[in-house]
Formats: sequence, structure tokens, C-alpha cells
Amino acid sequence: QVQPVESGGGLVQAGGSLRLSCATSGRTSDTYAMGWFRQAPGKEREFVAAISWRGSSTHYADSVKGRFTISRDHAKNTVYLQMNSLESEDTAVYYCNEELIYSRGTWRQLGPWGQGTQVTVSS
Repeated sequence: QVQPVESGGGLVQAGGSLRLSCATSGRTSDTYAMGWFRQAPGKEREFVAAISWRGSSTHYADSVKGRFTISRDHAKNTVYLQMNSLESEDTAVYYCNEELIYSRGTWRQLGPWGQGTQVTVSS
């Protein structure tokens, strides 16, 4: 498949946890990072987390540092986002991308987006 497939979203109470999964194409290249973006109603799609191809480097938006953890399983061609201590502000559609680069001070997406998975945090 050319598009990633996100799953694992749902409804959770504030303070709870979810783990999102992203099934990728299986591309393996040190040219790109993999990661997650999210988009809340009325807002621009924003960067959440990224992991390097080698897995030795991770990056997080300030809003999720200390709460979210990105990881990957190469054997399963899957990227994960473990989300703990969820807040109402985390409510959004979460998107995965397997072709990210960091240039000119920002994360940029080159690969296609999937349909996303909805995360709703209630309080």
C-alpha cells in the first residue's frame, strides 16, 4: 500500500492512555524519518513526534514531551505512538507519515497521508 494506515484511536478519559499504530509500506531508508501529526477542529495540522530511520533519535512537540513516546517495529513495518496522561487538548485526528524530513527549521512531509484515526479525550 502506498498510504499508511492509522489505527488505535478512540474515546478515553483525561489522564488515560492510548497506543496508536501505523501500518507503513515497509520502506526502509535513512533518507526519511517517520512520525505523527495531528489536526484538531479549526486548527492546522501540527507536528507531534518523529523517529529517525535508525531509531536512535526521537523528537517531540513541546506540548507532548514527557507524555508521548514514539517507537517502531521494523519487523512489523509499524510505527507506534504511546500516549499517556491524555488531556482534552490532545483531542484530534492523528496522522502518520513514513517520509518525513527536517529542513529549514521544521518537519516536512513528503509521503502521502493516511485517513487518520480519531482520538477523543473526555473530562
